[in-house]
Amino acid sequence: MNAQGSRRTRPKRRSNFDQDIDFSWGVKIPMRDGVQLNATLYKPRGEAKTPVIFTLTPYVADTYHERSNFFARKGYAFALVDCRGRGNSAGDFDPFANEDRDGYDIVEWLARQPWSNGSVAMWGGSYAGFDQWSTLKEFPPHLKTIVPAASAYPGFDFPFIRNIWYPYMMQWLTLTSGKPANNAVFNDTAFWIEKYREHYLAKRPFRELDKTIGNASTVFREWLKHSVPDAYWNAMVPSPEQLRKIKVPILTITGHYDGDQQGALEHYNRHMRYGSAWAKEHHYLIIGPWDHPGTRTPKREVGGITFGEASLVDLNQLHKEWYDWTMKNGKKPVFLKERVAYYVTGEEKWKYADSLEGICRKKRDLYLSVAAKPTGAFSTGIIQPQKPGRLPPDEYVYDPLDTSQAEVERDEVKNFITDQTYVINLSGDGLVYHSKPFSEDTEITGFIRLVAWIAIDVPDTDFWVRLYEIKHDGTSIFLTEDWMRARYRESATTAKLVEPGKIERYDFNKFYFFSRTITKRSVLRLVIRPPNSIYWQKNYNSGGEVSEESARDARTGHVKILHDPEHASYLEIPTLKPVKFA
Repeated sequence: MNAQGSRRTRPKRRSNFDQDIDFSWGVKIPMRDGVQLNATLYKPRGEAKTPVIFTLTPYVADTYHERSNFFARKGYAFALVDCRGRGNSAGDFDPFANEDRDGYDIVEWLARQPWSNGSVAMWGGSYAGFDQWSTLKEFPPHLKTIVPAASAYPGFDFPFIRNIWYPYMMQWLTLTSGKPANNAVFNDTAFWIEKYREHYLAKRPFRELDKTIGNASTVFREWLKHSVPDAYWNAMVPSPEQLRKIKVPILTITGHYDGDQQGALEHYNRHMRYGSAWAKEHHYLIIGPWDHPGTRTPKREVGGITFGEASLVDLNQLHKEWYDWTMKNGKKPVFLKERVAYYVTGEEKWKYADSLEGICRKKRDLYLSVAAKPTGAFSTGIIQPQKPGRLPPDEYVYDPLDTSQAEVERDEVKNFITDQTYVINLSGDGLVYHSKPFSEDTEITGFIRLVAWIAIDVPDTDFWVRLYEIKHDGTSIFLTEDWMRARYRESATTAKLVEPGKIERYDFNKFYFFSRTITKRSVLRLVIRPPNSIYWQKNYNSGGEVSEESARDARTGHVKILHDPEHASYLEIPTLKPVKFA
C-alpha cells in the first residue's frame, strides 16, 4: 500500500476542537532549579481572565487533548504539563520524587499569567491523582481545590501491596522510561505476560526482574531497598502535620474495581484522621462501580459485568460543576447529596452517607468450619453464623517450586470479575469455603475482615484471600480481596518471622471496599491461597530477603487454619440487617 492510497482510504474523524479556543503548544514553565517543564495550553479565546486547571502527567500531555478542549469550552484555561523528564519537559524523571516542588511552582506560575484570574485547580487520576496530593502538601497559595481520582499511594498500594511486590512495576517503569510515550510496548499485553512467565518459570530472584524484562532500571533497584512503608515512601505523601493544615475543598474519586482504590482511600482516610473539622467537612468522596480508567471515563461494562445506566456518571460535567462551586461561587454539584456517594451493584443505584463509617456500623460474624460431608470440588469448608465445635483444622500445601500456575496464565483475563480460573485450578494449594444460600436479598457495603487462626511450618509465607458471590446459576462475581506476608502479620513496618507450628492470629483487615446486594439464593465463596502467580513476587518461604530468594531457597509450607472454640476463625461482614441463610 502506498502512502497516497493510505491517505485516501483513511476514515475521517470529526474533531471536537472548538475554534473559540486558543491553543498554545510548547509553553515553558520554569522551575526553581532552572529546569523548564513543557505545557500545552488551552484557553477560551478573548480578553477575560479565567481560572486555570492543570494536570501534571508522566504519560505525555497529548493524551488529554479532548479533555482539555472540554474544559476550555466551559470557561477554564487548561494546561497539560509533562512531568520533569517526560515528554517535552527537561530534566530527569524520578518517580514520585519531584512533583511536590514542581507542582507548587506550576501553580504559582499559572496564577501569575495575564490570562489567569489567580485561581488554580488540578485534575487527573492515577499518577496525576497522586501528584495532586503531593502538590497540596506544599501549600501553594493560589491552589483552590484538587480532584484526585484513583490516586496511587507510594509505599502503600504501589509498587507493592502489603509489602508484596508485583512485576507490573517494571511494566510501568518501562512506560515511563526516557521521554517518549512508550505506549505501544506498555499496551502489548502478550509481551508482558511472556516476560512475567519467563521470570516465574526460571525461578530467578525478584531483584533480577529488570534484567528479564530487558530494561535495567536504577529506580527498580532503589525501590527494592525499601520493601516496607518507611521514611523513603512517607516523604512522598502528606505528613500528619501537613494534613492538619489543609484548607482547600477536595473531591476524591475511586471505584470498586479501581486498582488504586486502596491508595485513593488511604489518602482520604488519613485526611479524615488528621484534617481539621473544616477540611473534613469539605472533602467529598465518590466510589463508583468502575475500574481504574473508569474513574475518569466510566463504562457500563467492566470485567464481564454490565452495570445499570445510573453507573454512567458524566465525570467531565461533574468536575466542571465542582470547579464552578469552588472557584466561581457556583452551586454545589447536585450529585453530591452527602459527603460520600457510593454505588450499590446488584441493586444498581447510588446511595449516600456522611462518612465511610456511617454507611454501615453493624458487623456480622460468619465462622469458618469444616464441611461434614464434602459434596464437590469446592466443598473444603463452610461459612456459618454459628461458632464451630471442636473440629480438625483445614490444611493446604504451598510448594514454591510448583509453577503449574503459569499454564493457566498465558492470556489476559478481561472478564476479571466473573473469571473463576484461580478457583478451578486449585489442587491442594488453597482452601475454599461456602455459605448456605441467602434466604433474601442482602446488601453488603464497606470493608470485610477475616480473622484466621493459622499455624505454618515455615518461617514465612504469603496469603491471598478473595471473596465472591456465587449466583444460583453458577455465575461468579468477584467482590474483594486482601493479602498478607506472614512476617508482617503484626506490623507493616517491622518483620517478625513465624515460629514454625505456633498457632497465631492473622488479621486480614485491608480488603477493598465494595457495595453489592447479594441476591436471594446466592452463596458467598471465600478462597484462601498463596499468590503463587506470574503477577506476584514469589515468596520461597525461607524467611530470608524475599527479593533475593530463588529456587535454591524454596521450602514447602503446610498451612493449617483452625476451627475450635479457642481458635474460631471468622469473616466479619458489614450489613445493616442479620444475614439469613436458607
